[in-house]
Amino acid sequence: MIKEKILLVDDEPDIIEFLGYNLAKEGYDVTTSTNGKEAIEIAKQINPDLIILDVMMPEMDGIEACHELRNTEGLKDVLIAFLSARGEDYSQVAGFDAGADDYITKPIKPRLLISRVKAILRRASDGGKAAVSETNNGIKIDREKYLVYKDDKELSFPKKEFELLALLLSKPGKVFTREVILSSVWGGDVVVGDRTIDVHIRKLREKLGDNYIKTVKGVGYKFEAQTI
Repeated sequence: MIKEKILLVDDEPDIIEFLGYNLAKEGYDVTTSTNGKEAIEIAKQINPDLIILDVMMPEMDGIEACHELRNTEGLKDVLIAFLSARGEDYSQVAGFDAGADDYITKPIKPRLLISRVKAILRRASDGGKAAVSETNNGIKIDREKYLVYKDDKELSFPKKEFELLALLLSKPGKVFTREVILSSVWGGDVVVGDRTIDVHIRKLREKLGDNYIKTVKGVGYKFEAQTI
């Protein structure tokens, strides 16, 4: 059985040793780094299944490293989870804006961290179900390759943005509540900030245009065909 590879990045040796030990004990192949710049080079070499990034680090912080990873060929779709003592909403928004798949706040018990890691990796492995879905307004998604096309032009979407769009596109016109979106895209065992969905919806609108996703006040969001 091939071990899933995790790159753990933190500038605190005690955290690296403690969390690295528990992840390895669970059966993961763990590689560690103490700063974002070094982590990017290591990621290029080992192609990890998941990168767990601290936010505040020397040389290159986690947010900048995440941006860099999302713009690096071969790593732009790697799973990234922030692990940070900064639990404020704006810090989480910055993390998701940078392209993170999850945001975990310190301190965290090893058992809970393992649960979160399993949930992230499980959602990724369950992601590719049906092949291509198409709406009548020129939007196509390829679930197996995690690709999005608008009028036959390929667009780049981080994993969580893709999963959110795929959910909305699964039933155009249907209003998805915030609770359903959080459960379907982030998983019921993952806690994220209240503004997480809003950030991802904003990013989708920036790439697709404002006419595709409609806000239903007090309820949630829906995808509807663009009227011409």
